[in-house]
Amino acid sequence: MEKNTTRLVQLKNASARCVAVVKEPNLHIINKFDSVYSLALAAIDGGKAITQLIEDNISDKVLSYDEIYEGKSEWKLLPAFDHPTNVLECMISGTGLTHKNSAANRQAMHESADQKPTDSMVMYWWGVDGGVSNGAKPGIQPEWFYKGNGSALKGHGDFLEVPAYANDGGEEPEIAGAYIIDREGNPYRIGFTTGNEFSDHVMEKKNYLYLAPSKLRQSAIGPELVITDDFSDLTGNVSVSRKGQILWEAKNIKTGEAAMAHNLPNLEYHQFKYEGHRIPLQAHVHYFGTGQFSFGKGVLLQQDDEMLVEWEGMGRALKNYINVVNEEEKLVPVKAL
Repeated sequence: MEKNTTRLVQLKNASARCVAVVKEPNLHIINKFDSVYSLALAAIDGGKAITQLIEDNISDKVLSYDEIYEGKSEWKLLPAFDHPTNVLECMISGTGLTHKNSAANRQAMHESADQKPTDSMVMYWWGVDGGVSNGAKPGIQPEWFYKGNGSALKGHGDFLEVPAYANDGGEEPEIAGAYIIDREGNPYRIGFTTGNEFSDHVMEKKNYLYLAPSKLRQSAIGPELVITDDFSDLTGNVSVSRKGQILWEAKNIKTGEAAMAHNLPNLEYHQFKYEGHRIPLQAHVHYFGTGQFSFGKGVLLQQDDEMLVEWEGMGRALKNYINVVNEEEKLVPVKAL
């Protein structure tokens, strides 16, 4: 990850929301814009680099990042990117089987007695063999999944819900890309952010055809959005804590193109080749996969467990907590007209 990158946070209090630039240990409010989305759209419309637009509009108002990050301020951290006015205009999606350990975990979940490679491992090796786009020629498509709209997107410090109909909920430490579609239907990448692509691994383990519903869960990004084109090689740490004690951790985990079967242009092509993913003024948050998560080591998360994900060069760590909905699953009544 490049040094000296521009890092942004989104904030809200009881009466307003805003965007700020991270200049440790402070946050510098940006004038005129209340969201990264509006900032990015203005940069596109004005034909100006987003970093220049940020510099042109930095105000004199400074906030303490420590107080906000620790939840001791009237200001609260939002997801690092969202659609500020319409959650239905924000698509949350992801790409799976991009890291070898992910495929190995899937193999362990679903392998048969004859120990033949599962479809998941076969798809991973397809990516190894053909997952790099070359100029205008796309590579092989990766696994793709839908996680929901912007209503399911959470930020730093938020609880991630294990709903009554779920079997489980567990962290997935990832990087996510933040994108906006311009007024003519062209996709733009704004930057990258730390992500916890929270999923239901118990449901997925029952049968790999349950992958789609296992992904329809809340997830979290942030606290910072990093304005950079560098997605080559990232090193990070992930941990799960219970009552202040580390229950499980993995250090020096890897992501980025150097650790993945697919390169970024190929992943982005297969996200935005669909016309329905290029609707003007859409926002997109797209997760790029992981190689480590605690479920692969037999850990089942419980109420109030803390999940921490951090990547070098991506700003402060993302912390979230588990909220298990402790009630019976009930039918949602559908009325006939």
